[in-house]
Amino acid sequence: MIPRVLTVAGSDSGGGAGIQADLKTMLALGVHGMSVITAVTAQNSVGVQGAWELPVEAVRAQYRSVVDDIGVQAVKTGMLASAELVEAVAELISGTDAPAVVDPVGVSKHGDPLLAASALESVRTRLLPAATVATPNLDEVAQLTGVIAESEHDLRRAAHAVLAYGPRWVLIKGGHLSGDAVDLLTDGTAEHWLRAPRHDNRHTHGTGCTLASAIACGLAKGRSVPEAVAAAKEYVTGAIAAGFALGSGIGPVDHGWALGRETP
Repeated sequence: MIPRVLTVAGSDSGGGAGIQADLKTMLALGVHGMSVITAVTAQNSVGVQGAWELPVEAVRAQYRSVVDDIGVQAVKTGMLASAELVEAVAELISGTDAPAVVDPVGVSKHGDPLLAASALESVRTRLLPAATVATPNLDEVAQLTGVIAESEHDLRRAAHAVLAYGPRWVLIKGGHLSGDAVDLLTDGTAEHWLRAPRHDNRHTHGTGCTLASAIACGLAKGRSVPEAVAAAKEYVTGAIAAGFALGSGIGPVDHGWALGRETP
């Protein structure tokens, strides 16, 4: 049976990030993607104009509907919006026998808040301990731990600060630093440094969602965490290189770059 991956995240009406990016990634990587929508955003290439979270009972019902009938080989979480949703989703994934990739989404690419400040403690104490892999960027590391990473040398300290909250592995994304795009994957003992050339392309909307979803796809196929992360890094690097203009702001990465389709 085709591997099945479930994303628990918000909807991006512009199609570049969130549920839409997750499902495109899953299709491109050969798994069956399913979704639990936690929030609806009015969003385009220039920002987020509005966001409305769904009731906890609606999120729980979507999750149980999929997992109890179809089953999953991996779960990915993204925008969870509120403390109530964070706690409900943490409980759900903790009770599911599948690896969980947690992208602790705090702000959008444009700097718009996507997580209530009151939910940060729930992310630290409930969601991160349920994660097989947590994938924070440097802004999210600062938000969650207070650690400010300003260079590649700071990534190890950032990783250990996040690991203190209980995820099995953490991938610290150094994409906001200058120079090569360097990420650090570690479980506190083994370290894997992933380096890729930085592409001169500002159309990078959806990179975090895409990377976390690609990792979940690899885990669903039975790969180890280091193998899944390395493959996901390669996929998202290609997607960034192929990112394209859309609207008048920041365009999305190209989730279908490796499918060999014709472009206009």
